[in-house]
Amino acid sequence: METVYLAGGCLWGVQAFIKTLPGVEFTEAGRANGSSYTLDGDYDGYAECVKTGFDPAVITITELMEYLFEIIDPYSLNQQGEDIGEKYRTGVYSEKPEHLTEAEAFLRERTDYDLIMVEVLLLTNYIKSAEEHQDRLDKHPGDYCHISRGLLRKYNR
Repeated sequence: METVYLAGGCLWGVQAFIKTLPGVEFTEAGRANGSSYTLDGDYDGYAECVKTGFDPAVITITELMEYLFEIIDPYSLNQQGEDIGEKYRTGVYSEKPEHLTEAEAFLRERTDYDLIMVEVLLLTNYIKSAEEHQDRLDKHPGDYCHISRGLLRKYNR
């Protein structure tokens, strides 16, 4: 199993979507690439993200990127749906440079590459979100989410 961190705006919907994909073995709501080591206070530069454990024999980084692009607006900087701010930026973070190389290759193959606002960066810091944010849409299905309910159900197994 390998791990990648996917940011696509508010993490509630991203987690609800990503955990349904084939080859995804676990998800965890969290924050990536900030400057503090605590959940207390501001986001300190963090992006809301979903720690994603996956089987690379079943699903690749490229395929994860294709799925991510189904639920985000890749041209929007620091905003997805009604959620606005740096913590809602989109990105792919990993401790494995080969993951980043594959993600960057996916982006570069697109004809609109110069317009894409998705970060592809080495993971420098990660904090697991509070328990109330883990699988939030399962616990509170009526909560706001920028991802359509149809897409959230599309791959539900």
